[in-house]
Amino acid sequence: MRAQFVLSEIGVGLRRNLTMTFAVIVSVALSLALFGGALLMREQVSTMKDYWYDKVNVSIFLCNKTDAATAAKCAKGAVTGQQKEQIEADLKKMDIVESVHYESADEAFKHYKEQYSDTAIASIITPDQMQESFRVKLKDPEKYKVVATAFAGRGGVESVQDQRNILQNLFDLMNGMNIAALGVMALMLIIALMLIVNTVRVSAFSRRRETGIMRLVGASSFYIQMPFIMEAAFAGLLGGAVACVLLLVGRYFLIDHGIALAEKMQLVNFIGWDSVFAVLPLVIVIGLLMPALAAFIALRKYLKV
Repeated sequence: MRAQFVLSEIGVGLRRNLTMTFAVIVSVALSLALFGGALLMREQVSTMKDYWYDKVNVSIFLCNKTDAATAAKCAKGAVTGQQKEQIEADLKKMDIVESVHYESADEAFKHYKEQYSDTAIASIITPDQMQESFRVKLKDPEKYKVVATAFAGRGGVESVQDQRNILQNLFDLMNGMNIAALGVMALMLIIALMLIVNTVRVSAFSRRRETGIMRLVGASSFYIQMPFIMEAAFAGLLGGAVACVLLLVGRYFLIDHGIALAEKMQLVNFIGWDSVFAVLPLVIVIGLLMPALAAFIALRKYLKV
């Protein structure tokens, strides 16, 4: 009987404040969708880092005749055969080095022509202008500075480059977008909480006569508060469900179909459906508990029971 009464009160409250309840559902849905999106964005950045950092190399570019005439680091002349042998031997001695690949000027020229054959400058570049290099694969890409410190400024070495720097700008951009999403999510969350508190107070005020009678007949505080708390929790649950749908639809259209980033950016290792499904329970739980807690706190002060 009590459960039936509580459920009937929930229905009455939702009907009386239908517009505000809808506003709560929308604001909770948007804030939780941004929250879930931020979590997935962070997972995407982590996945891309793991994928690309495992593939990038440290490149040690060697001085050629052109560098000897123009670059201060190559003032002593082009790299000699003995210097190349010594550099390769020292690289292979390092514990952090997984493999070393030597790329000749002819190989570098061939790769350059394959990548930039359509550009105007490609027609005037000659093989002797290309730099020889060592492509170094590290066991731990984070230890790039060990190689840079050991070989930068060494005889015959023009520069030491970490290919991670090429990707870092992309990762920084994605992290910035993630922070922006979290900021908007926080703003939407505050708006949702304010709407929840206001909705609960309006509902409690409209039913002050019923709550007064319940208080007079000895109803417990928890029993009086329960319908209001469950109204907020129900609205939050609907908002969480809508947020889950938005995340699923977003993953479907952005990556698999519609925009189809997976087809257009085949070199990017996108997160899978398992990552999305792992976030959904958290979104539902937060959508259920957050409004219920906000309503409970608001009622303790408003009803004074």
